[in-house]
Amino acid sequence: MARPTSNKVITASREIGEQFRTWRKLLNLTLAQTADRAGIARSTLQRIEKGDGGVSFQAVLSTARALGILNEIVQATDPYETEFGRARADMILPKRVRS
Repeated sequence: MARPTSNKVITASREIGEQFRTWRKLLNLTLAQTADRAGIARSTLQRIEKGDGGVSFQAVLSTARALGILNEIVQATDPYETEFGRARADMILPKRVRS
């Protein structure tokens, strides 16, 4: 039996969907144009913009690419971009040995 989705995840999905819709409108793109560029169905894009958590991760990332924000999402999740991530990496990841 699957666990229920947390309220924080539901809220984040909706916010990201709204932000994708805002990006699309700022770029002056229609749903059809964006879906075509992302290689997904228009109905899938509508679900993403509504924050539907059942949409595939690939569809979300394809949409981000179509909106020109994929690199920012990748960078935002890079642990080496945070002080905590860099500090932990120094503590737990093996050091490279140069010959």
